[in-house]
Amino acid sequence: MKRFWLVPILSVLAALSSGPIAEAQKPRVIEIAVGDTMKYSVETIQAKPGESLTVRLKSTGTVPKIAMGHNFILLKPGTAALEFVNAGMEHRDNDFVDPQMKDKIIASTKLIGPGETAETTFKAPMKRDTYAYLCSFPGHFSGGMKGSLVVK
Repeated sequence: MKRFWLVPILSVLAALSSGPIAEAQKPRVIEIAVGDTMKYSVETIQAKPGESLTVRLKSTGTVPKIAMGHNFILLKPGTAALEFVNAGMEHRDNDFVDPQMKDKIIASTKLIGPGETAETTFKAPMKRDTYAYLCSFPGHFSGGMKGSLVVK
């Protein structure tokens, strides 16, 4: 029994994997620089519901990671940011994230230091809302290292 149907299906799949549909699936890259000032270079990210995003975090600072590490943590709605960072203060070995709070995270990067880069790829939530992101290194959230993902 010959399988003539296989050739047209493979042709369609090849076209889809290299055409506009494939391009639409590539995540939009958001570059965020962080440094010794404890601020994100991008404090507001606009996104469409379900949009695929890559946040690329790059440390431009000079203070060693042990004293001034940075990360990006996008929180689920209803998560108290201050409570989240306070719970993580004793968890250096886990990038200052309390393992019991991991279920409060939509997306995150590892902690980085001078010259390092980390990224996370995720889909923006479907619910139109404002979602907080922050750095979990002790004192950074309170020092202003926070931002918002606005889904609309």
